[in-house]
Amino acid sequence: MSRKTLARPAVLEGIGLHLGVACKITFQPAPSRQGIVFRRTDCAGLPRIRAHVSEVSASERRTQLGRGEYAVHTVEHVLAAVTGMGIDDVTIDMNAPEPPILDGSAAPFVEALSEAGLVDLAGDPDFLDLTEPVRIIDGASVYEAYPAAELELDVTIDFPHPLIGKQSRRFVVTRESFATELSRARTFGFIHEVDSLRGKGLIKGASLHNAVVLNDSDILSGDLRWDDEFVRHKALDCVGDLALAGARVRARIVAVKPSHRGTVTLVRELVKAARKEKAMYTIEDIMKVLPHRYPFLLVDRILEIEEKKRIVGLKNVTINEPFFQGHFPGHPIMPGVLIIEAMAQVGGMLLMGSVEDPESKVVYFMSLDNVKFRRPVKPGDQIRFELEITQLRGTVCKMRGVGKVEGEVVAEADMAAMVRDR
Repeated sequence: MSRKTLARPAVLEGIGLHLGVACKITFQPAPSRQGIVFRRTDCAGLPRIRAHVSEVSASERRTQLGRGEYAVHTVEHVLAAVTGMGIDDVTIDMNAPEPPILDGSAAPFVEALSEAGLVDLAGDPDFLDLTEPVRIIDGASVYEAYPAAELELDVTIDFPHPLIGKQSRRFVVTRESFATELSRARTFGFIHEVDSLRGKGLIKGASLHNAVVLNDSDILSGDLRWDDEFVRHKALDCVGDLALAGARVRARIVAVKPSHRGTVTLVRELVKAARKEKAMYTIEDIMKVLPHRYPFLLVDRILEIEEKKRIVGLKNVTINEPFFQGHFPGHPIMPGVLIIEAMAQVGGMLLMGSVEDPESKVVYFMSLDNVKFRRPVKPGDQIRFELEITQLRGTVCKMRGVGKVEGEVVAEADMAAMVRDR
């Protein structure tokens, strides 16, 4: 399975649901491992906000990322369309703070993305997998998440309205099922809430044409697309908010009375649970393979190894690191050269694992190319290094590596190394 981006840009225009401001949204192809990133083209410097739970700043009635004038509002339908289509890397340009609501569903976004087409990128998709159940309660919302091989949603809602009541549906979310069973489900609201919501500065762009609107006994906005369109839309919102994990979620999620705030809270717990991965190699095992020792042993755990192909390792960055004593005291950041050194040591574990008698060998790195530092690494961060072998000839190997903190790339490099007798 390869990562996906767009073959060409996709463009839509319309007004936003809550702010009521016109917006042109352009989905742009992006490089491998960028992830999903929003870019405000109406702001100086073209500020970028990644679609990650760490960026959530509001979750009442919608999901907002970023803060102040650079924030992006009501992104859940856009994110549902992108992740529902199986897109891993995309830049979403917006010339206003809120994407267009269009018909109130994700279908227009899915149609535009489908017309643009998808292409494969280098590298594997990022997945969030569970090893044990996760349960959270947020007000009236209750969630349980269980390990699974794919994303399954079991959603229940209960509204005191004669046309809604209690509805439950289960979905196995694939690109095909999202397009046919979820994407066309529209957002909905009640007439009796209008004054209260507008008093909070919300639903300024809402109308009978972009939402299912109900009074006390009837629907004012025309026929439903399904009898249970309401629970389908709640599942659609869950898909969008789950994209904030920064990876494709593989779990069975049982959601009772889900909300944006509740799903965002669940995503935070899922991300924490995924970090508690069991090590394939502990520090004791690593010291048997690598010749490095404190303070220059910069790998704490190895999580995954695919022989002669790929490795994943972790480095926990603490304030006690000796380099913080002199590297910007008062504003400590990990030196970039040491980030690359840690990445190289993880790569060394991959190479040493493929040779006989590793105690008699040593890895020399021969070259570094295309080195980029995306953001500072600070005390308290955990760097996840992912390296893939791109070429292997005899004792010489070329690798592509990235380092991530909370799903965001902090550094990347191409490197070549050689295994020699110690």
